[in-house]
Amino acid sequence: MRAVDRRTVLRGVGGLLLAGAAGRVWSKPAFAEYPFTLGVASGDPTPEGFVIWTRLAPQPLQLHGGMPARSVSLNWEVAEDERFRRIARAGQVLAHPELAHAAHVDVAGLKSDRLYWYRFFIEGGEPSPVGRVRTAPAAGQLPRRVRLAVAGCQHYESGWYGAWRYLSQEPELAAVFHYGDYIYEGSGIASDPIASGRRHLGDELYSLDDYRRRYAQYKTDPDLQAAHQAAAFIASFDDHEVDNNWGGERAQDDTPPELFELRKLAAMQAWYEHMPVRREQFPRPDGLRMFRRLDYGRLFRLHVLDTRSYRVPGETMLGPAQEGWLYRGLSNDACWNLIAQQVLMMPLLRRAADSGRLVSTYKDHWGGFPESRQRLVRAIGERQLTNVVVASGDSHQYFVGRVPADRDRPDGAAAASEFLGTSISSGGDGMPVLPGSETLLADNPNIALNNAQRGYLTFDVTPSELRADLNVMDRVSSPGGTLSKLARFAVMPDRPGPERC
Repeated sequence: MRAVDRRTVLRGVGGLLLAGAAGRVWSKPAFAEYPFTLGVASGDPTPEGFVIWTRLAPQPLQLHGGMPARSVSLNWEVAEDERFRRIARAGQVLAHPELAHAAHVDVAGLKSDRLYWYRFFIEGGEPSPVGRVRTAPAAGQLPRRVRLAVAGCQHYESGWYGAWRYLSQEPELAAVFHYGDYIYEGSGIASDPIASGRRHLGDELYSLDDYRRRYAQYKTDPDLQAAHQAAAFIASFDDHEVDNNWGGERAQDDTPPELFELRKLAAMQAWYEHMPVRREQFPRPDGLRMFRRLDYGRLFRLHVLDTRSYRVPGETMLGPAQEGWLYRGLSNDACWNLIAQQVLMMPLLRRAADSGRLVSTYKDHWGGFPESRQRLVRAIGERQLTNVVVASGDSHQYFVGRVPADRDRPDGAAAASEFLGTSISSGGDGMPVLPGSETLLADNPNIALNNAQRGYLTFDVTPSELRADLNVMDRVSSPGGTLSKLARFAVMPDRPGPERC
């Protein structure tokens, strides 16, 4: 018998699963408990459609979600009205045990720039919750306005998800960019009291089943489910979906690369299983390609980056292939180029205690990869772009400011604007002003605002202006927190740099 390469086998298995191979199908499934406990989600809108997602898990925190090791045939419907009287598309999809009985459907053939409703059901059973999603504008179309939300960093133990509940009620929301840290991999075993009273189940995550249960625990939260039901998510990952501060082949705690690779494979499979992403994001032996772009007519192009997988310390943040892909994509006729990524891009300097010199001490951000940042700034300048806006996360604080065109002149001209969103819950209640914030702002004239409360951003994008609203919660340590508006900034497409309104 001819020897078969392991990579070839795994690629073949991935294609077989995604193509809908039946295997052992549970012909007449009967659930003692409701199977759609993790809700539904949609993602990555195009002018013709979007992805819809669910996962069958009648006992979500039990091994395999309480499901047998058999495939299940799911029905799905997409309608033009919320009562499902006008069905636009319908079909069946197999939920396989190899993918934790998650189902991804890439719906196509729809009308551009309009609302749809979707649901899943099994014959004779109660249907899933209903989700709402809007397709993107058609190529060449110039919409008057598109609203986006920017959010992430949702440590379950650190606080409640009231911000997601408010986000789910935002009017006319087209999509949500989730900048990562959807789950946190740390142990829930601790003796110290936690203000929120919420605990992770189990120890630190290493195996596929570990990661699956952690996603299930997060996804049982009703406020997070409400946000997913309200709008499409454009999902990325950051570090905590795998391991704190990982990058490329390097783990935080110097795990041997071959062992860390096994952990990453498990983490990336679980990420795919629980995110509303396309087949192109299916994890394979040579990695998971998360970076991708979405166009909203001629209004904006959204470049979703992966700032974790291709890092090489001292050399590159994005890797040569992703850099080239990004630079080529920046050449377009859209009103705006939005770069959606994970970590702080603009410089953030602090004075060294010994010398008093301003130095970058944040090596996990773009500050640890200054040549990568400079290459991007150069690419923006070579294309004479003034319409680049960066959306970031990770820091559990708001930072609003400018990416300088000249790295030696942070108070000089801007190459791009940056809005770094705070967290949904990570870091607990937080505070409006952190100790040392006044000094930090004085030492970094490119930064216009810093705040450490919880919340989320909204962008209202028009051909002539991008308006950013910064929303904050008064508390997340207990349910029932109140949302308020902290600040509003505007950016003009011909003048990089945010201006406070």
